[in-house]
Amino acid sequence: MRPSGRAFNEMRTVSFETGVNRYAEGSCLVKFGNTHVLCTASWDEQVPPWMRNSGKGWVTAEYNMLPRSTHTRMRRERKDGPSGRTQEIQRLIGRSLRAVVDMGILGERQILLDCDVIQADGGTRTASITGAYVALRQAVTWAMTNGVIKKDPITDSVAAISCGLYSGSPVMDLDYDEDSNAQADANFVITGSGGIVEIQGTAEGDPFSDEQFLALLGLAKTACVELTEKQKAAI
Repeated sequence: MRPSGRAFNEMRTVSFETGVNRYAEGSCLVKFGNTHVLCTASWDEQVPPWMRNSGKGWVTAEYNMLPRSTHTRMRRERKDGPSGRTQEIQRLIGRSLRAVVDMGILGERQILLDCDVIQADGGTRTASITGAYVALRQAVTWAMTNGVIKKDPITDSVAAISCGLYSGSPVMDLDYDEDSNAQADANFVITGSGGIVEIQGTAEGDPFSDEQFLALLGLAKTACVELTEKQKAAI
């Protein structure tokens, strides 16, 4: 039995609340159970210096955990810049969203996605990716409505989920209690059409088998189909 009482192939309750920030071109408060992330998307009429005169745009992300998003207060990342974990996660978010955007259509503009974890209970990076897509979709719709761009640069949707081995069994959507005691856990980023963008998998003890990995992949694909439908309904 999972600590939450959920079935092995059951996600936590997932919800998307859009338009939660009146100033951002796109915004979404995504909830995976007790993991809550505020995602905003902002347009910038400039690209990073290394992309100037390329004729192409860029999509990037920043990720942050608020001080009381966890059981005990954590310090804000100020003096020394983002930690290695934070940098790794925000790069993952950026890669995941760039996979479904045609940079040539953006022109020399960039979209900045901010993912701020309000409350953490496992799966913050996968929730961030899933919510950031909804914010991105809103921001692109805003840009087309206001004549910033003429053509839709989004080529597909993208969502993400964590799956792992808990008490020897493959389970979907790990919360903190499961994640901290899992024999293996993996993060899957999958497009709406079923393409794999990225997989991050780690054994916490004994290595896991091909069969176990394929079981986790099967759970992830099932979850992302459901998440894609929820994203469509929210948008």
